[in-house]
Amino acid sequence: MSSPRFNIDAIGWKKIGKGALIAAGAAVITYLLEAIPSVNFGTYTPVIMGIAGIVLNAARKWLSNFGK
Repeated sequence: MSSPRFNIDAIGWKKIGKGALIAAGAAVITYLLEAIPSVNFGTYTPVIMGIAGIVLNAARKWLSNFGK
């Protein structure tokens, strides 16, 4: 840590921001994983579920590599 005690420098704020984005993204993905299966899309349900799985997995991968 390069900032003095009880102060946060720009690098510290950047790390806090990245952590907040990762946590918020994980919360959104968790919500979507719970909400999407309960929605009825009619005959398109299997297609929507497949696409949603791909998109959510891609988002998870992107978020896991975001802080690196």
